[in-house]
Amino acid sequence: MQPEQMSLAEAFLDPRMGLRGKLRALLEVIDWTPLAGLAAQLRPGEAGRPPYPALAMLKALYLAGLYDLSDPGLEEALIDRVSFRLFCGFSLEDKTPDETTLLRFRHDCVSAGVLEAAFAEVNRQLEAKGLMVKKGTLMDATIIAAASARPPRNKPDKAAAQAGMAAAPEPGAPAVAREPGASFTRKGGKSYFGYRLHVGADEDSWLVRRLALTPAHVNESCVADALVCGDEKAVYADKGYESKTRRAALKLCKIKDRIMHRSHKNQEALPCWQVRRNQLIARRRAPVERVFACLKRRYGRSRMRYRGLRANLADMTRVMTVYNLCRAASLAGI
Repeated sequence: MQPEQMSLAEAFLDPRMGLRGKLRALLEVIDWTPLAGLAAQLRPGEAGRPPYPALAMLKALYLAGLYDLSDPGLEEALIDRVSFRLFCGFSLEDKTPDETTLLRFRHDCVSAGVLEAAFAEVNRQLEAKGLMVKKGTLMDATIIAAASARPPRNKPDKAAAQAGMAAAPEPGAPAVAREPGASFTRKGGKSYFGYRLHVGADEDSWLVRRLALTPAHVNESCVADALVCGDEKAVYADKGYESKTRRAALKLCKIKDRIMHRSHKNQEALPCWQVRRNQLIARRRAPVERVFACLKRRYGRSRMRYRGLRANLADMTRVMTVYNLCRAASLAGI
């Protein structure tokens, strides 16, 4: 938030250069005080030089996610852009953190789980404002390429194979040498190396309620139950999520089963009613694709930024927090 007392430089600032538009809406859509408490756990300031305000540092990380900035890019933007300074709470005369300080704070956030806790707090506030309709949960997953270069598929020559040496890794085997956490998978006849992001989005608001990150070879059905919140009226998903156990569990919780049907090996084709049901479900669950499109195009996450599952999960959580804040500001008309 802006300082209560303006500095001399801010008094002569052109009003058009102040905090407005998208960044002002993000400040107004939630109460940032609880997030300040979460971030303050990392920077108590009991020893050494006084640290930068914890909330200012956390807001800076969200700016980096919003505008797809690296640590050096964020440092430069905090120096040059008035709106960035005011959003974080720095006056025009304050010194702003350098890239090393931002890097260390981000690492501390990853280690302490602050970004995940902040995501939960933001969603709690949006739910209290009535922005989450809970009419249904749209489940889906997308593959995101790893940050490191794609490693070669190690295929031994014929002599090595005859000698009983190790065979080529299976399609789902993690490539530990290059990037722990990432793995190979195939989709649509193509091979990918990276991660799989799983999302459970609110049907009408498109706000992301749950998310998970796994190596790319992990099937979406393995994580599906963790995306069900329990208070929605229905669950919408494609045929990859079909499971008799899952359908029974949804029925037991009195949640409408809107998971598409798939044909089985003893079945030539789906009955006409299942084909029609799949078509109706596909229309209702289609908006979840917009979440992934926004993630990859607007926020530049068609490729991961970091190495390792833990660091990338924190980054995805950060970006989804920013997405929810922007979406909530739009829904609230701010």
